[in-house]
Amino acid sequence: MPTRSRTWCNRPPGDKTVQIDWITVAAQIANFLVLVWLLQRFLYKPITQAMTRREKEIEDRLAEAKDARQAAEEEAETLRARQAELDSEKDQILEDARQEAQALRKRLEADLREDMEGRRETWRSHLEEERESFAKTLRRRAGQQVIAITGHMVQEYARSDLTTEIASGFVARLEDMEEEKREKLADAAARSDDAARIESSVALKPGARRQISRALHKALNTDIDVHYERNEDLVMGVRLIIGEQTLEWSAARYLKRLEGVLDEVIDSAGPAQRHATDKSGK
Repeated sequence: MPTRSRTWCNRPPGDKTVQIDWITVAAQIANFLVLVWLLQRFLYKPITQAMTRREKEIEDRLAEAKDARQAAEEEAETLRARQAELDSEKDQILEDARQEAQALRKRLEADLREDMEGRRETWRSHLEEERESFAKTLRRRAGQQVIAITGHMVQEYARSDLTTEIASGFVARLEDMEEEKREKLADAAARSDDAARIESSVALKPGARRQISRALHKALNTDIDVHYERNEDLVMGVRLIIGEQTLEWSAARYLKRLEGVLDEVIDSAGPAQRHATDKSGK
């Protein structure tokens, strides 16, 4: 077998020139290429792929955030338009209610005057007690009819979107309630293991519910849970129930008050009417 000669073996004695071992160089180059391939395969490539995936995730999240923001802006614009529409409808409903109430009052007054004129001669022929009783009954029935029709109209219009006004009315009732009532409700809330119950004639919107809950917590200085439910027996109002304690704000309270005032007026009008009738008879 021939012997492989090395480059430095052929140097003459005393020659200090650096000789290159090409086999070593080739081996170093091969080692370097293998190292580069290993780094590329097991380090650079995974890192590059991870960076690419991360960039893709960031881009996707930015796109999702942009879409969400755009959707939120569109939803806000829709809600603003709807709110404006509801405000316009509310004003129109209130105006229609006022006009219908005025027309109804005029019709009732006209009917009552006509009926009174037709029965005047009959009243004069009866005894004074019967005449006064009949007048009271007629006035009371007319007043009750006005109250009944007004209550029906209020209940009909309560079905429209007046939840904000209803909630504001109840919040005002909470803020203005008597100190004794406030203490009773606060004591009931402290002793109760159940949530406070809010009943309303119409389904309250989330904003109206938050408004009432904040006002209740502030008024009673408590963080009691609040449960909302609908009660169609209420006439355009809200009722708070904590244990055995209740607090109510509704149009029915004003109708009851009107009915009581009407009864008082009718009862006190008897002697005055009798005196006036006596004068007209003379």
